[in-house]
Amino acid sequence: MNPILKNLIDVLTLERLEENLFRGINHDFGTHRVYGGQVLGQAIKAAQYTVQNVSVHSLHAYFLRMGDLKAPIIYEVDRSRDGKSFFARRVVAIQHGRPIFTLAASFQKSEDGLEYQEQIPEVPSPQATADINTYLESILSQSPEKYRLNRNIYSPFELRPVEPLDVDVPHIREPRRHLWIRTLDKLPDEVDLHRSILAYISDFSLLDTNLLPHGLHILDPHVQVASIDHAMWFHREFRIDDWLLYTCEGVSASGARGLARGRFFNTDGCLVASTMQEGLIRVLKK
Repeated sequence: MNPILKNLIDVLTLERLEENLFRGINHDFGTHRVYGGQVLGQAIKAAQYTVQNVSVHSLHAYFLRMGDLKAPIIYEVDRSRDGKSFFARRVVAIQHGRPIFTLAASFQKSEDGLEYQEQIPEVPSPQATADINTYLESILSQSPEKYRLNRNIYSPFELRPVEPLDVDVPHIREPRRHLWIRTLDKLPDEVDLHRSILAYISDFSLLDTNLLPHGLHILDPHVQVASIDHAMWFHREFRIDDWLLYTCEGVSASGARGLARGRFFNTDGCLVASTMQEGLIRVLKK
């Protein structure tokens, strides 16, 4: 397996300390903070360790404090409910005796039901788009710390944006973005691993869409963006090592906060997951 992807899987694998207590390591992206998607993915894995033969179908998380890269994260799981079909878990991520993140997650046994979904947008195929990493290499000199975060989070994946990035001279445009995404290598046939990795990457490039109507971009050193909360729903089975279309849309920006929603479609047009996120958005004085 690709070593960069293997490292991501290792980061999302936790050490069991007690029956409901787990410890996770941090991946240093070359910045001064813990990436929120890492904590989200690890918290899902912690909850998953306490259930059997069911998969997460929905979650809601709050980012409370910036994580310390130099300290491990302890995940405490509360087994809120074990039902016949649904299982509920609460997870608190702790550093230095204080919570930095909370997660409420629901798990469901597989069953059949009604079928409906919204349609996949009409966009070019992944084969007709270019990989983002070549472009990121060309802008290394711009806001180096933010660049390193972007580049290192992307590194286990192939990402192919449908719309061209315009960091050099950003244009005002509609708050929508479409990205084709898949891991660099094949993964084991583990549903829970694919969902944890999808949650990991869903925390990235979503809130940025609220900047597009203002001609701003995430690498601007005067733009501050940070996650506040994150919700996600898993609708159908998928593989993150096959192409998925990530559609991101800004919903609202006001009061130094922004709300955005995202959807994941496979190449057959099936809607496999949805997400929404609210975050801090500030434009600092130059």
